[in-house]
Amino acid sequence: MNKAIALTCGLTAAVSFSTTPVTAQTSTNVVDSKSDWSVFVENEPLRCWIVSKPTKTVNTKGGKTVAVKRGEIRLFVTYLPKTGVKGEVSFTGGYPFKPDSPVILAIGASEYKMYPDGEYAWPESSATDDKIRASMKRGASAVVKAQSARGTKTSDKFSLVGFTAALAEAEKRCK
Repeated sequence: MNKAIALTCGLTAAVSFSTTPVTAQTSTNVVDSKSDWSVFVENEPLRCWIVSKPTKTVNTKGGKTVAVKRGEIRLFVTYLPKTGVKGEVSFTGGYPFKPDSPVILAIGASEYKMYPDGEYAWPESSATDDKIRASMKRGASAVVKAQSARGTKTSDKFSLVGFTAALAEAEKRCK
């Protein structure tokens, strides 16, 4: 898990990936959109990532649906050829996660634990990243369940339409 590098990419993408059509910053370029996923490339150093925002979000506290203010909610896959990062999966929930509380990524019948650090979470290893990406290629949607440091439980659903094409584009650009 290369959290520091992924966090840098994630912050850049979170800033430039809005709820309206994606716009590029001066140092980051949106190179393509594949349905519900966008492909970003940054050249110095070369890094590529794909990102999507949730199609549905549910927040609960004490078993009741609640309205809460959250920052950017995004699911990422990152490539950093210089450091050997190939397809690192990460998630930001838009709030600080409850420490030592796993974030669960569900795709179909498969569930994967992600480990939080601040507002981001990652799988435990690159082998788990590989399994998640394979599931994402086969799946229709992914659901990420987590808990905030304040005790709010969240469930964020992401469409996987366009995921495989976006992933292939990022892989091609960051060989």
